[in-house]
Amino acid sequence: MPQPDNLARIFRARYGQLIAALVAKCGDIQLAEDALQHAFLQASEKWAGDEAPNKPEAWLFSVAKRHLIDKLRQSSRQSAEHTLIAISESMQLDQAVSEGAQAIPDERLKLIFTCCHPALKPQAQVALTLKTLCGISAREIARAYLVSETTMNQRLVRAKQKIRKAGIAYEVPQGEALNDRLASVLAVIYLIYNESYSAFEGQTLTRKDLAEEAIRLARVLHRMLPATEVSGLLALMLLHQSRQPARSNDTQSFVTLEQQNRALWDQHKISEGRTVLLSALAQGKPGKYQLQAAISALHSEADSWLKTDWQQITLLYRALYKAEPSPIVKLNGLVAMAQSGREQEALEQIKALSDQLAEYQPFYAAKAELENRLSLTAEAKLSYRQAIQRTKNQAEKKFLEERLANITEC
Repeated sequence: MPQPDNLARIFRARYGQLIAALVAKCGDIQLAEDALQHAFLQASEKWAGDEAPNKPEAWLFSVAKRHLIDKLRQSSRQSAEHTLIAISESMQLDQAVSEGAQAIPDERLKLIFTCCHPALKPQAQVALTLKTLCGISAREIARAYLVSETTMNQRLVRAKQKIRKAGIAYEVPQGEALNDRLASVLAVIYLIYNESYSAFEGQTLTRKDLAEEAIRLARVLHRMLPATEVSGLLALMLLHQSRQPARSNDTQSFVTLEQQNRALWDQHKISEGRTVLLSALAQGKPGKYQLQAAISALHSEADSWLKTDWQQITLLYRALYKAEPSPIVKLNGLVAMAQSGREQEALEQIKALSDQLAEYQPFYAAKAELENRLSLTAEAKLSYRQAIQRTKNQAEKKFLEERLANITEC
């Protein structure tokens, strides 16, 4: 009988590397995906009992490459002949090595930069990265981003066509171009991670699978390109994800950082995140991801909410604002300022952000918390209602409604 569990494990673990290696051969993401899908279908039919090869990844790679050659032979495209010759030559070289021992080149770094090319829209970058490097189906991605499967498939098709028609090179940029493009790559990975905090069909607080995929991508990038900001992003996500087990419990679908049981935090992720962060900071080139990771590290070091070093966090937010002067960073810094005892001053400055953050739910939630703390009951009720109106996540909505109800009872 086939071995679906084993095949599924290989799919999740090696899909990105296999696709990247195939794209390196043919230069076309769609062709590579079709070829690998064919190989996995063949495997599901042929691998039974002891018939599975010793090196299943190499078997899949060889079958997929043969399928590529067959498809290119059938193609009428003018560019197909050159590509066919290149793949054929590659296959001849591979035949000198036994199929079971064939090494699969790791071309994922090139594929990451291709999927995150600035010529593509951010939504397309995220979708293409999840599909090609993580092996997540269009249906799964569509559900995660609350769009139809048809819409997601169209988005993916357009992205692949854009890469092909625009002649986007399948390569890692060099020099200044590398720094410019790296920022786009890191932004896409962080977008994927942040999406894990949004509701899956609006009901749950996290999508652990998306978070883990983002961390896995960051690990790949960190191993292949250990730049300081790559380290900073990996550390940031590890430190954030360490708190995931405490963000909900049997009676509460959303537990704030203040209320979390810190004994549930993942100490392994905290230790790894700190180690990666310290190594990056030692190079003396602090960037926005390193600064955010440093803030998260301070939270992880505190025994409780009250013992958190809020003054240091406030200073770090000021440094972050200089690196990334956004109203959201400003808001977070002011929340930290309020925790250090400057509540009235923080509230006044938060109010000044009302035009810039008019549709940002956390703005109203933070404002409501401070107004409630300062006994501005009517203002706090209004702010909570405004936050609830802008909340799509049902767990967060329930939490805010409970906070509002508690004010009403006073």
